[in-house]
Amino acid sequence: MSEQKHSKLEMPGKGSATELPIREGSLGPSTVDIGSLYKQEGIFTFDPGFTSTASCKSAITYIDGENGVLLYRGYPIEQLAEQSSFLEVSYLLMYGELPSRETMESFKNSILYHTMINESLLRFFNGFHYDAHPMAMMTGVVGSLSAFYHDQNAMRDPNQRDVFAHRIIAKMPTIAAAAYKHSIGQPFMYPQNHLGYCSNLLHMFFSVPAEAYSPDPVAAEALDLLFILHADHEQNASTSTVRLAGSTGTNPYAAIASGITALWGPAHGGANEAVLDMLHEIGDVKNIPKYIEKAKDKNDPFRLMGFGHRVYKNYDPRAKIIREMCHKVLKRLGKENDPLLELAMELEHIALNDDYFVEKKLYPNVDFYSGIIYKALGIPVSMFTVMFAIARTVGWTAHWLEMVGDPAMRIGRPRQLYVGEGQRDYVPVDRR
Repeated sequence: MSEQKHSKLEMPGKGSATELPIREGSLGPSTVDIGSLYKQEGIFTFDPGFTSTASCKSAITYIDGENGVLLYRGYPIEQLAEQSSFLEVSYLLMYGELPSRETMESFKNSILYHTMINESLLRFFNGFHYDAHPMAMMTGVVGSLSAFYHDQNAMRDPNQRDVFAHRIIAKMPTIAAAAYKHSIGQPFMYPQNHLGYCSNLLHMFFSVPAEAYSPDPVAAEALDLLFILHADHEQNASTSTVRLAGSTGTNPYAAIASGITALWGPAHGGANEAVLDMLHEIGDVKNIPKYIEKAKDKNDPFRLMGFGHRVYKNYDPRAKIIREMCHKVLKRLGKENDPLLELAMELEHIALNDDYFVEKKLYPNVDFYSGIIYKALGIPVSMFTVMFAIARTVGWTAHWLEMVGDPAMRIGRPRQLYVGEGQRDYVPVDRR
């Protein structure tokens, strides 16, 4: 067994240095364990945005942003995108290994068994105004699942944890479709369990009782690929939110609802909405050069949305995969001449060949292409983040399962650097 490595911290005015253990992961940077720092030295660390802080140990997803690497349980995202399916990836993320044929069939059947939602829950949608944002409805309805499935033993019982996991993955498309139908005033369509996961979602979105509907297999394939790419992305804001909420022992559906609220933010899950807003602002292909110059101007507030990534300092590996599918969908659906999508493709071409963007590695990211695909499939912009939430529910669930299955789990409790007033005495109102 190798000797434990330590990092030394020297405090001003103190003769000796404090030794802090270094924790080694299987991949990626080492971490300095500061768990005992306050006890030993009476100080906290300061890291706004947690950009240099490992909040937990996890064996689910690994990202190397410098080299454009994304691994799910050790498997490269490129291999999974090419050979796997969303439900198989879901199983992998939650349980750590790829399933056998028999296990996969059992898992699929379990998901199909849970696709329906309680009729009382369905009536909740009538309480929302017709123009309520779908993410607001998703937050409320998913949180309300905790009133139908109490799951108080899920923290301790592995079988109950599995039931929760299968149930939430199965019901998210049904809830999302109900939110969409409510927003456009159409009748809710029940799931059809003979269809695949993504074909069923398309059926619930776009079919109506008055006529037959057959989901386009290319559309279903595109959704399945997008869901694989969006399934997990390590300790992002929404996943960290689910972990923090879940660490309190709250009902797991409430923890997932907290993740939905975090994902809703335009800096997180709303980025693909921002891509479409940007394209509308540019308006026409002939305006692209002007907006490219605006993007290069540091004093101009305009930013090209869907280019570059906070984590990836190279080409987002997910964007490489989805780019090919994007062009396939546009061709299949005859959308190549759609003015907005034509504008997007020209913007992509210029950005990939412009020295400024190449030098700064501002490549199109997954949000750029996912927004274009959703637009081509007829999914309204207000539903883009909902689609993201369907996929990311798998990652949230996997992280919740990992966290609550850890005997060393503790409630999350970040500290702060207090910069307010010192202690002072209360002054009666007539003396102020």
